[in-house]
Amino acid sequence: MRKHSLMLLAAATIGLAASQASAADLPRKAPAYVPPAPPPTTWTGCYIGANVGGVFARREADFGLGFGGLSTNNSGFAGGGQIGCDYQFAGGWVLGFRNMFDGSSLHRDRTFFDPITGASATVDFHNNWFDTLTGRIGYSFTPAWLWYFQGGVAWAKNSAEVTINGFDVGSFSRTRTGWTIGGGAEWRFAPQWSAFLEGNWMDFGSNDHTVFGPVLCPAGCAFNTKATAATVLVGVNYRFNWGKAPY
Repeated sequence: MRKHSLMLLAAATIGLAASQASAADLPRKAPAYVPPAPPPTTWTGCYIGANVGGVFARREADFGLGFGGLSTNNSGFAGGGQIGCDYQFAGGWVLGFRNMFDGSSLHRDRTFFDPITGASATVDFHNNWFDTLTGRIGYSFTPAWLWYFQGGVAWAKNSAEVTINGFDVGSFSRTRTGWTIGGGAEWRFAPQWSAFLEGNWMDFGSNDHTVFGPVLCPAGCAFNTKATAATVLVGVNYRFNWGKAPY
C-alpha cells in the first residue's frame, strides 16, 4: 500500500513538471503599447511672421507765419512682418523681445487760411512706414494662450509738403524716433503656429522744421510738427522651438 502511494505521488510530480514545461514553451502575450506622453507646450523659442491691420494717426503743425496751427486725424492700412524670441519660465511667465516693421498707407492734406492776410496754406502729410523694437512680458494661463504687455522704441518715416498761396515753399522728410506701448493675446493653434491680436500706441513727440521757397520763404520758414499713432493688428507666427519646457 505504501509502495503504491509513493508511485502515485511520483507520477503526479512528473506530470506537474511536464505541464509547467509545456506552458513555458507557449508564446506569451506582449504587454499593451502605451504611447509616451506628448512634450509640454512651451513658448520658449524664436519666431518669424506677418501681420496686417489698421493705423490711426494724429498730426499737428504750428506755423510762425501768422497762420496759427492745424491738426488732422486719419486712418489707413498697415501691414508687414515681425521677428522675435521668447523664453518661458516655470509657472507660466514669458519674457521676450520683438522687432516689427510695417508699411503704411497714411496720407492726408489740410488747407487753412489766415483771416488777417487772406493767405491760404496747404500741408500734405504722409507716413510711409513705422518700425518698433519692443520687449514684452506675458503670462500663459493655459498652454495654448499667452497674454502680454510690451513697450519700447519706435521709428517712423514722415514727410510733408507745404504750399502757401499756390506756391510750393518746400517739403521735408524725416525718420522720427519715439516710444511705444501696447499689449495683446496670442493663441497657439498648432505645435509651431500661433496667431495674435494686439493694439499699440506710438508717440513721436514734436520736431522743428524749416522749409525754403523762392517766393515766400527765401530765407526759410520754420514750423513745428507733432505726431502720434495707434495700431490694431492681427498676425501669425511660425515658431522655431529650440528649448524644452522648464517643467
